[in-house]
Amino acid sequence: MARLKIIVTKPWVKFILQTIFYFLILLVLVYLYGYSGINNSKFIYNEF
Repeated sequence: MARLKIIVTKPWVKFILQTIFYFLILLVLVYLYGYSGINNSKFIYNEF
């Protein structure tokens, strides 16, 4: 456990882990945006 704590406190390891974490959050948000069906709605004013 102490060895893992030493490895995680290194700046480059922390940077890589944070980058992966934020990338995963971004992927989840893009997935939820695509799943919500916002792009699937038709244009309301087609009859004008």
